[in-house]
Amino acid sequence: MHAMQYRITLPADYDMGIVRRRVATRGHLLDDFPGLGLKAYLTRERGDDSPVNQYAPLYLWNAAEGMNAFLWGPGFQGIVDDFGRPVVEHWSGLCFADGPSAAAPARTAVRRTTRVPAEVSPGEAVAGAVAETERLAGLDGVVCAALAVDPRRWELMELTLWEHGDPAAAGERYRVLHVSAPGRAALRRGRHW
Repeated sequence: MHAMQYRITLPADYDMGIVRRRVATRGHLLDDFPGLGLKAYLTRERGDDSPVNQYAPLYLWNAAEGMNAFLWGPGFQGIVDDFGRPVVEHWSGLCFADGPSAAAPARTAVRRTTRVPAEVSPGEAVAGAVAETERLAGLDGVVCAALAVDPRRWELMELTLWEHGDPAAAGERYRVLHVSAPGRAALRRGRHW
């Protein structure tokens, strides 16, 4: 599994209805994209428990080929054409788990990043983070949870999708506008090593 996200921060007075309409009319285009486990179309709106307006889709890829086909193809070019070329964050997958609400639509997402301190063994840090992600995945209302790492910056990224709008998890909260999940069933469950 490969995790990928780009966060497009928009002006404070930006009409977020433009993003909602974009997702409503184009979101389905990735509903059968080869190599895609899932894409959560995420937004944050200034004043709605967020300091910024942001469009921040997050992807879990089953295969690097699918990710590359998206990035070098017309899908990502549409983002570049409309918003400029954003920084694309990327992490190697560590674990994925379905939650008790796996069959429900996701309404809220929580993204949390943590640094692995230099004095902590990477293996110990990852083992602890995997255990925490698996614990989170078992909470009532969780659709699914994923954990990934950027070893260049020693950053862990945890994503939890929730059925309801008030999750009991710390991190950046996003509204989920749509989920494309053509390869969700193929995402490897449990730890990825």
